[in-house]
Amino acid sequence: MRRPFIAGNWKLNQTIAESRELAQQLVANLAGVEDRDIVIAPVFTALSTVAEVIKNSPIQLAAQNCYPQIQGAFTGEVSPLLLQDVGCNYSILGHSERRQLMGETDSFINLKLLKVLETGLLPILCIGETLQEREENRMLEVLTRQIEGGLDTLTAEQMAGVVIAYEPIWAIGTGITATDDQAQDAHSFIRNLIRELFNTEVAAATRILYGGSVKPDNVDGLLAQEDIDGALVGGASLKAEDFTRIVRFES
Repeated sequence: MRRPFIAGNWKLNQTIAESRELAQQLVANLAGVEDRDIVIAPVFTALSTVAEVIKNSPIQLAAQNCYPQIQGAFTGEVSPLLLQDVGCNYSILGHSERRQLMGETDSFINLKLLKVLETGLLPILCIGETLQEREENRMLEVLTRQIEGGLDTLTAEQMAGVVIAYEPIWAIGTGITATDDQAQDAHSFIRNLIRELFNTEVAAATRILYGGSVKPDNVDGLLAQEDIDGALVGGASLKAEDFTRIVRFES
């Protein structure tokens, strides 16, 4: 059995004070939850504050991004080592907003993933197709390219630390969610692809999350699917009550 994994991506939201308050609410709401991994990803400026709030709680800390170098002349960037220093356990990589808005490529995301693993953090690799790509029946082609490119040169041993998040871009922030069957089909394809790239054991152990308008009223059905191991939550993770219900999903 793969351990469930629920992550909240706060994106470009929440001041330090707001982040502290939300983290405090989540610590209170989720005390004693020990049978699943819970992760929150605040903005860079709030990481240190949130790290202090969630210390000694079941909640772990993630960054929303990082740069594939440890140090040097890279103005404005944040390295995996600095994220680890502030208390992060994970870093989200390859989110569709960074692919689309910042032009990040599969090869660049692969560099990040390798550097994150080298540093001792764990990566949450995001993949997903646009509505146009789905309508043109290119979804499997896109997912294959993103998986093969993002995981290039990884060993089976390194894959033990990788979490994958399938987020159909047409469902992110739109209120439209993939049906349970649509999500399961994509997750099953991803798991089979990992089996081809690595082996059966790696595929069986890799946790694959669903992301895209996950809410309290649809999380139970999604996480009841055989190959869906958790959720990467956007907007609903900014509301303590909603995120608490998602973490406490019933499947």
